[in-house]
Amino acid sequence: MMADERKVMLLTGASRGIGHAAVQRFAKGGWRVITCSRHPFPEKCPWGGGREDHIQIDLASPKATMEAVEEIRRRLDGKLHALVNNAGISPKGEGGARLNTLETDLATWGQVFHVNFFASIVLARGLKNELAAAKGAVVNVTSIAGARVHPFAGAAYATSKAALAALTREMAHDFGPLGVRVNAIAPGEIETSILSPGTEKIVETLPLRRLGQPSEVADVIWFLCSDASSYVTGTEIEVNAGQHV
Repeated sequence: MMADERKVMLLTGASRGIGHAAVQRFAKGGWRVITCSRHPFPEKCPWGGGREDHIQIDLASPKATMEAVEEIRRRLDGKLHALVNNAGISPKGEGGARLNTLETDLATWGQVFHVNFFASIVLARGLKNELAAAKGAVVNVTSIAGARVHPFAGAAYATSKAALAALTREMAHDFGPLGVRVNAIAPGEIETSILSPGTEKIVETLPLRRLGQPSEVADVIWFLCSDASSYVTGTEIEVNAGQHV
């Protein structure tokens, strides 16, 4: 396909894990992928597009996020077929300790919510016209920690993901009349570089008895951005080997 004929996805948190796998999945499917990350574009990258389709941005900064909308818009041809809000941070205490509600300082709460929650609506609202022009889809990446206390994910992370799930419903209601679908996925224990020691004990209790792979999560994101899910909106899909049961 010619470059100007390809569907376009904007993905935050693209540098590793689920985001990295999603870029590969969509690039394989013939999409143009514009990536956002606080890291610069990696020199050794397994997909096309390159530096011109990467925007380095710290989503913890509201000002930088709003400014990025204008930069993203300049790189689009009036249409955005998918926005995947995947970026997320989960700060730890000393020695990797879980930060609970009694110990997490206000600055950390603010940083976590700006990245995990506010950036999602800032980007979606800022690119509303481009999403509507493409009858596109938004996928918010939440977490199993948004529905239950997790032994490793901190309180700020967990509540930001719960808020993102609620935001997904609100967005589905508001963006639906524009022809834009909004859904969420809630991954469980996925084999990435940020897994905490002791995760193997959780895996022993999962119905499927194994870690998930980033590519398995990317496949669900692909489904929610494709025509195969054209009548699906306002839902949160659990991708966790049955951990939620």
